[in-house]
Parts: sequence; structure tokens; C-alpha cells
Amino acid sequence: MDEILEVLENDARLSPEEIAKLTGKKIVDVKKTIQKYEKEGVIVKYKTVVNHDLMREGKSFVRALIEVGITPQKDVGFDAVAERIYSFPEVKSCYLVSGAYDLLVVVEGDSIETVSNFIAAKLAPIESVQRTVTHFMLKKYKEDGQILKKGNQTKRLNISY
Repeated sequence: MDEILEVLENDARLSPEEIAKLTGKKIVDVKKTIQKYEKEGVIVKYKTVVNHDLMREGKSFVRALIEVGITPQKDVGFDAVAERIYSFPEVKSCYLVSGAYDLLVVVEGDSIETVSNFIAAKLAPIESVQRTVTHFMLKKYKEDGQILKKGNQTKRLNISY
């Protein structure tokens, strides 16, 4: 992978000047490369990783991983069904995967009921969707390569026999 992309993946807040120092490239070349990558869609978005466990503020937040088995459509395969699914605002990520199911869909909502309603009212009725299996995320330890700082740790009691 390009050095500039590696640096940006690790910390997108770095300026072209800082990236030039780290990579040994000229500032003007770094700027041109970044602009080229943005224009070509190689760089899609600059993102902040948020530890939602530390930002509760009385609000509920639920994330679920949904395994979706689908029947591919003639002449378009999985793409048309995936596009229909990832177009819903509740869907944060959608991946075509190998294995026992076809798509892995990441959904976020305010509550378990919100996610359940999404599955029942929007996802399951899609004609090509054959089955779903939902896994609610209980705790996040690492995201996008970042180990999340521990929030309020609950001490577990020692078990003795």
C-alpha cells in the first residue's frame, strides 16, 4: 500500500506537511497524491472512531451484526440485493462474505426493538432474503485497528472451588 495511505489510515488528522516529514516526500507531492486519491474514490471518507460506551449520556445505543442469506438475482448476482439493503439508513456497513451466509450487515438503532423492527419490516420482506441471524453486540474492544479505552470496569468476583 502507498505510504501516504498508510499514514492517513493511522491518523487522518495529520497535515500534508506532517505526512511529508514522515514519508520523506515533498509537500506538494503529498497534496497532489491525496487529491488524486480523493478524486478517484480511493480515499472515501475521513473518520473518527468513537467509543460509544463512554458517551452513554442516558441514551440507549444498539449495534447488531446480521447474517443474511439471499438468493442472487439473474444477471446482477448479489449486487442489486446488497444495494437495496445498504440503502436503508439503519445499515452502517454491508459486506459480501463467503461461508454459511451471503451478506454481513451492521445495523445501529436506539434500542433492540428498533433493530428488531428494521429486520421484521424492512429486511426480511425483501424477496431475495431467505434467512437472517442477528447477533447483538454486547461490548466493543477494538474498532478499525484502535483498541478502545476501557470505561467503567466492573470487578468480577473470584471464583473458587
